[in-house]
Amino acid sequence: MISPDKQAALDARMAALGILEADLIEKFVLGSGAGGQKINKTHSCVYLKHVPSGIEIKCQSSRSRESNRFHARRELCETFDEIRLGKASKRQQEMEKIRRQKRRRSRRSKQQSVADKRMLTQKKSLRRSPGRDD
Repeated sequence: MISPDKQAALDARMAALGILEADLIEKFVLGSGAGGQKINKTHSCVYLKHVPSGIEIKCQSSRSRESNRFHARRELCETFDEIRLGKASKRQQEMEKIRRQKRRRSRRSKQQSVADKRMLTQKKSLRRSPGRDD
């Protein structure tokens, strides 16, 4: 169940972006995927199309139709933000952050990391007691 506060916030966001309910075509599609027989028999997947822009969203994040309606509209707003803001959008920034994290390190960076580890090894070896033969 979506709280009235969240619903009101979504309605305000849609109004700020210029998305009208009259411009949306909403269909309920037969679900698919994990969830067993129940999900395969009910029309809980929400298909939204914003007619003026032609943006289509399909959402089946939960088994509840109402929850999926909310999530589909929120996804539509995020898509509008992404188109309007470009690289400044929140989703785009998250994708860039993950891309930077997964990027291969440069050769110099790797050499520096190995050198730091060797220095730490030497420092720790000096901490050993004098009687050990290791």
